[in-house]
Amino acid sequence: MDEDIAIIDSNTRNEKIKKFFINYKKLLISILVLLITLLISYFIFEEFNEKKKLKISDQYNKIVTEHSKDNKQITSNALVELVNKKDPTYSPLSLYFIIDNQLITEKSKVNKLFDVVIEDVSLQKEIKNLIIYKKALYNADDIGENELLKILNPIINSESVWKSHALYLIAEYFFHKGEKQKSIEFFNQIISLENANQELKIESQKRLNRDLSE
Repeated sequence: MDEDIAIIDSNTRNEKIKKFFINYKKLLISILVLLITLLISYFIFEEFNEKKKLKISDQYNKIVTEHSKDNKQITSNALVELVNKKDPTYSPLSLYFIIDNQLITEKSKVNKLFDVVIEDVSLQKEIKNLIIYKKALYNADDIGENELLKILNPIINSESVWKSHALYLIAEYFFHKGEKQKSIEFFNQIISLENANQELKIESQKRLNRDLSE
């Protein structure tokens, strides 16, 4: 008796499954086709990005290898183009090469390139903070304190590993302007910061003891 009931239950269950597939055949096929299409699209997209990355890499290496004093403008134009491709690796590298080799001397133009990299390129958080710090360092000799603080605020108001570097830059900025009290405040912030760079802590303490003690 129990075996007969089990057989009936099994047949009923199989019949329900069969009806389900018959009733929803078109829907199931559509879902399967969609999943296959998405999978294929993903691999095509990944391959496209890989080829694009490789192409940008080849372009960057060719540009910097062929750079010389005689083709500065050509190098500059090519690297600006790479910056504007907004690649996480080669846009920052192109910007650094421009600055290190003084290919563009107008700070307004360089700052626009900084803004492209900082605002438009998909970067890891600490890499972006490093570039923000580099922008502040690049401009520190020519801007007022409000503008310097505005640039560095995203780092200062965070727990970034670059926070102590940002604070040290501001402290030195005020020190060289003769604003000792402001300088002392920022050096003390570095000393009290838990994850501060140890070398900067030591240098801050030296500065306070040697040049800013009462």
